[in-house]
This record gives sequence, C-alpha cells and structure tokens, in this order.
Amino acid sequence: MSSFPNSPRLLKGGIVLIDPVSAVVQRIISLQYNPDTLNRSFQIKGVAAEGGDRSDALRLTGPPVESIKLDAEIDAIDQLEFPDQNPDAAQSGIQPQLAALETIIYPANSQIQSNLALAQAGTLEIVPMESPLVLFIWSKNRVIPVRLTDFSITEEAFDTQLNPIRAKVSIGMRVLTVDDLPSDHKGTSLFMAYHQQKERLAARNRGGALSGLGITNIP
Repeated sequence: MSSFPNSPRLLKGGIVLIDPVSAVVQRIISLQYNPDTLNRSFQIKGVAAEGGDRSDALRLTGPPVESIKLDAEIDAIDQLEFPDQNPDAAQSGIQPQLAALETIIYPANSQIQSNLALAQAGTLEIVPMESPLVLFIWSKNRVIPVRLTDFSITEEAFDTQLNPIRAKVSIGMRVLTVDDLPSDHKGTSLFMAYHQQKERLAARNRGGALSGLGITNIP
C-alpha cells in the first residue's frame, strides 16, 4: 500500500499510434519517466517573411511550424531485481521498449514485402508506404498529431548478455497542421482541437494593464 494514499496520480506522457482513416488505436507507448524539460520552438509563417510587400506585414499564411524535442530515460534495473516477475527484462533488457519506439519510423515489414513483390512483377510506379498517424500526448490539453523528425538512442548500460538495460532516447517531432494534411484527415481535426484548446487557455489569461507597462494609453 502506498504511504500517501491521497496523493494525486502521476500522469505519463507518451505516444499513441492510430489508423489515419478509422482512428483505431494501434499502439500506446507511455514514457517510463516523464522528461524534466520539453523544448518547443515555432517558425512563424508570415507573408512578409516570405517576400510579401509592406501591406502584408501583419498577414499570416497559416499556423506556425511547431517543433518539439524531449529526452526520455528508459531503465530496467528495478525490474531485473525480480527476474521471475519480469521475464522480458531478464531475457531482453529494454530492447522491447526501444523497439516499440524504433518501429514508429519503419514501414511495416508486410508493406516492404508487398512492394518488393510489386517491383519484381515489373510494376512501374509503387505508391510510398503510409505509416500510422502518430499522436504526442502530454496531458489532456495536448493531444498533438506529429511526425518524428529526429530520433537517437544512447545505450548506457548492459547486462551480461549485452542487452541494453538503461538508455536515453532523444526524440524530435514536428506538429502536423492543416497545411500538412487533407481537410478530411483525422490529423487535421486533432490539430484543430489542439489549436482551439490554445485559444481557450489564452482567453483565461488575465493579462495586464497599460499602467503596469509605464504608460496610460497607446500613443
């Protein structure tokens, strides 16, 4: 029993893969430990920045390009203390957790085999393989359609069979917006919900007063 039965439940951040057409959940990957920091950057899409004239200085061509970066830690040392209760950790270390993340950026093996068969049959044009829609979830206020742009793994400790038992995973993501997806795509509706949530949160900000900025009116 927990020493603090009334303590709030800690939510995990994570990644969910869904079918882009049916929205059926295909895989849920929760982070073992929430990162201490989450880096977000925005590239503004303005007409003036893209060579527009002065009359377009305040016009935006679309949502900004938002990028997210985080470092996540994965550790099997605690599980290895009880190998009978954690046979996967005893046999493979953290390789199952790493593979769940790595295969996000791989096309399905069945798709590769299908395309190889088409190529061998002489098909001239093979359609690129479509991956599941990736959602980065960081609380109920941030359910974000993303594309992974950077991915690296630093394996830091190994068991006697050279299975990794501790690693740091660095993930870079680009938020998919209405400029990236068809209007009827599931990712488009999820981005719009994410955008609307930002506006609702912004409306709750009390703001300030001009006097706090040292002025009484706008000249």
